[in-house]
Amino acid sequence: MEETKLGLRKWMSFILAGLVGQIAWALENMYLSAYAYYASNNISFISLMTALSAATATITTLFMGALSDKIGKRKAFIAFGYIIWGISIVLFAFLDPHSKISIVGNSLFLAGTLIVVMDCVMTFFGSTANDAAFNAFVTDNTSPRNRGKVESILSVLPMFSMILIVLIAGFNNADVNGGRWDIFFYIVGGITSIIGVALIFVLPKDVEKPDNQETYVKNIFYGFRPSVIKENPLLYITLIGFCVFSIAIQVFFPYLIVYIQKTREIVDMPYMITIGVVLLTSSIVTIILGLFMDKIGKNKLLIPAISVCALGALLFFFARGMAFIIVSGIVLMSGYMVSVAIFGAKVRDYTPKNKAGLFQGIRMIFVVLIPMVTGPYIGQGFSYINADTFPNEYGQMVIKPNEFIFIGTLIVLVLSLIPVIILLRKEKQHGEIVSE
Repeated sequence: MEETKLGLRKWMSFILAGLVGQIAWALENMYLSAYAYYASNNISFISLMTALSAATATITTLFMGALSDKIGKRKAFIAFGYIIWGISIVLFAFLDPHSKISIVGNSLFLAGTLIVVMDCVMTFFGSTANDAAFNAFVTDNTSPRNRGKVESILSVLPMFSMILIVLIAGFNNADVNGGRWDIFFYIVGGITSIIGVALIFVLPKDVEKPDNQETYVKNIFYGFRPSVIKENPLLYITLIGFCVFSIAIQVFFPYLIVYIQKTREIVDMPYMITIGVVLLTSSIVTIILGLFMDKIGKNKLLIPAISVCALGALLFFFARGMAFIIVSGIVLMSGYMVSVAIFGAKVRDYTPKNKAGLFQGIRMIFVVLIPMVTGPYIGQGFSYINADTFPNEYGQMVIKPNEFIFIGTLIVLVLSLIPVIILLRKEKQHGEIVSE
């Protein structure tokens, strides 16, 4: 079996590009909605921005992933993509109508509109650099023998990025009530661009060769071809399993912070301790297990990891006090991150050689778009069981998420075992050994 060695330069590339990319995405996922409301006083911009951003990310990854394969250039897409990505983040500072440097004057509507537009622009460069090129780069520069280890590291980076972005925002008091949003965007955008410059020198030379077999337009839709699906059944079964698993996570994840703060009334310092202990502990567990994942075998760990995640969801249903919630959170998030690492590694294992860029958009559809559209609505539906309401930060009465969101998560996690079991059986039939 072909072995791709991991040297210091590759590890630096994985960690630098992976961490900073996740910091930039954490800004979008956690704080742009708050900034949009602060700048516009109009909640409708939040839902519009979320929908357009998800669509932009998926379409961009489809087109730019295919382009990076066509010309065989990952490094340029990543490095220069990060540089422009950072610049686009900085530009948000000029869309605050309360600021002296504002370019929108006192128009709240114009501010909200331009924030939505700029979010799509930022998402284009972010998805080009990270979702399309960087993900393909990782596939190009790893092998089935070491992907478990690499994916374990990559899977914990979002957790560390969440901690870092909360600290940066907290330092500048950036929230719906005001604060120094300009400095917040300067810091995050500046870090992203600086790392982009560093990646010009850190990233190794491209190993991918230009794809001259097909036209660019055909490559965009390559992963949708029935013939390609038929030729790569294990890849698509893996993606289906990853999709159902990701839906399960999205049933509770968007509501987790609100659940802890509003439903269980763990706020201020106890809340920070709870989140910090859960994220750090589960990250350490994932890293340690990841060191031995490739030796143990990804297949041997996949069903146990999903089962641990399901156990965490069940524990969360019964958890009430801070200590019980911390224990439940560690079990849930450890199972989640280990499962993501395994699924991610197996997707790379079954991605056809020299076609990594062509499949990044397909991956986005299965792992991001479908779960983010369906999962939160399932969670909302389960929250209607013994429903309670509370006034949100916008003064609206909304449903308070309750413990039944974790029952919804548990049910979907059990369903995710169906494609996983089918996958493991198919692997034996095909005589695949890449995941053993």
